[in-house]
Amino acid sequence: MAEEKKNLFDYDEDSIKTLDWQEHIRLRPGMYIGKLGDGSSPDDGIYVLLKEVIDNCIDEHTMGYGKHVDVTIEKGVVTVRDYGRGIPLGKVVDVVSKINTGAKYDSKVFQKSVGLNGVGTKAVNALSNYFKVTAFRDGKEKTAEFEKGILIKEHKEQKTTEENGTLVTFIPDDTVFKNYHYIHEYMDNQFWNYCYLNAGLVINFNNKRYVSKNGLLDLLQRKTNEEELRYPIIHLKGEDIEVAITHENQYGEEYYSFVNGQFTTQGGTHLAAFREAYVKTIRDFFKKDYDAADIRGSICAAVSVRVQEPVFESQTKTKLGSAVVYEGGPTMKNFVGDFLSRDLELYLHKNPSVAEALKKRIEQNERERKELAGIKKLANERAKKANLHNKKLRDCRYHYNEEATGKDKEKVLEKQKETTLFITEGDSASGSITKSRNVEMQAVFSLRGKPLNSFGLTKKIVYENEEFNLLQHALNIEDDYENLRYNNIVIATDADVDGMHIRLLLMTFFLQFFPDLVKNGHVFILETPLFRVRNKQETIYCYDEAEKQAAIKKLGGKPEITRFKGLGEISPEEFARFIGPEMKKEPVMLLPETHIQQVLEYYMGKNTPDRQEFIIDNLKIELDKVEEEV
Repeated sequence: MAEEKKNLFDYDEDSIKTLDWQEHIRLRPGMYIGKLGDGSSPDDGIYVLLKEVIDNCIDEHTMGYGKHVDVTIEKGVVTVRDYGRGIPLGKVVDVVSKINTGAKYDSKVFQKSVGLNGVGTKAVNALSNYFKVTAFRDGKEKTAEFEKGILIKEHKEQKTTEENGTLVTFIPDDTVFKNYHYIHEYMDNQFWNYCYLNAGLVINFNNKRYVSKNGLLDLLQRKTNEEELRYPIIHLKGEDIEVAITHENQYGEEYYSFVNGQFTTQGGTHLAAFREAYVKTIRDFFKKDYDAADIRGSICAAVSVRVQEPVFESQTKTKLGSAVVYEGGPTMKNFVGDFLSRDLELYLHKNPSVAEALKKRIEQNERERKELAGIKKLANERAKKANLHNKKLRDCRYHYNEEATGKDKEKVLEKQKETTLFITEGDSASGSITKSRNVEMQAVFSLRGKPLNSFGLTKKIVYENEEFNLLQHALNIEDDYENLRYNNIVIATDADVDGMHIRLLLMTFFLQFFPDLVKNGHVFILETPLFRVRNKQETIYCYDEAEKQAAIKKLGGKPEITRFKGLGEISPEEFARFIGPEMKKEPVMLLPETHIQQVLEYYMGKNTPDRQEFIIDNLKIELDKVEEEV
């Protein structure tokens, strides 16, 4: 008698499975490293892998062992060498391949470490095509090699003349991190942050040297433009806390927060405590109940704390959850509050010119806020009447649950990272994306013609201009940046002159009024193919002329070649490929030395001789290339 087909809903012994550690990491990588991505965002998985390895090097340095770290990335191969104590030779395999194995459970060994759960390097191992670790210790070395977390070769101990320390080499698994690429500017920021938080540490990355003597003061000097500062940077240091504070002329609030050397991009209890304590200290000093938004408007600040056994809200350690600094010690709120009320107030008393400049900045914010109040109210009413969700915005189904707590909130935050808003121009482009998008996580905002050039205008225009007002409402940033509706803002315009112009106008809008969105890696440019090359057997999409020529050569004969001039020419079925999991999007990035107002003046101001010369020189270069190809 034929065996009956097993019911999909049967629940018996066969339903229970036990996964090896590496199988579980590979099956649920998000639990260990957050989102995967392709390298176009600073929190994508390939950077988390690198960070997990370097964090161990930093912990060694913090404990007083190893003054420099060497990092190389070449053709996808990552190598990290520290000069700490080196992994004990008998535990080399266990440390990188057995969950819950490490030295950081003993707080006496690693008092204020970043990693406490013994997971980091195991995740790197499991998610790498190839992983190799070598420990150098007291004249001996031990090496182990793995593939996707599985040990393939354990070398015998042997003598060495190498200095003590650990060498890790890995190649991210390209079946997990599809079409990934490293953006060196992201790593540049990461390495500088390590050095700002660890005075005397030297990181060598692909022959570039990173070192800092003045900590967070150096950080703020690199992140700000001296000409734009209202007063010299305030730099204060205490036991287990360091802050740097200044004000610029731009809109918004800009913070860099750290815990035990970890860049907490989503803040946490320490940043919340700083923002609250800063407001209270300023009010007490000036003996005036200024509005918190006026006190913090245009602030640029960095805060770093050291915490014993920190509790983070996720394995990627981007948000601190610890309520106390150490067991039995002060709450984070009291710790940060006491430090600022004492040290910042003393600084302002000793530096009356700084105090006066700060007061003027606050009062200017106050005047501007009051001037905008009436306009903002009318704009909000107008936005409601415009019926935003029916006319301009095709929203996604996912909505951020602000009430979630604990593990549910962690899942919500991870899910939020997938939300995307495409900003398009014209009905045909909007229609193609709307029909092909993931309705759960992707929304579409449709522009009507070219937006206004907002360079040199005040924030008043954001509320008076219908297009800008509706866009900020769609993003949910009319009140503050913390409630950003979509994590990824993707500018999707045609690959022609008009499309490029619209792209520049939108970037001007974001840089002028919401620079935090750009600085924190939320704004991208969608890359769509320029050509489709196909024959009866195969279709190849090409993003430039070189790819087109390679495709023609590969297909042979006389393949059909289509040049896409506009997004509306790409069918919804095809478009689904370009905005799906393997979407090509390039981040809009600002180098630390970039001065926003100077950049906007150059590209969007009056037709300056410098810009004319730039256009002429680059036009000559392109013409020379064409002549060479001919």
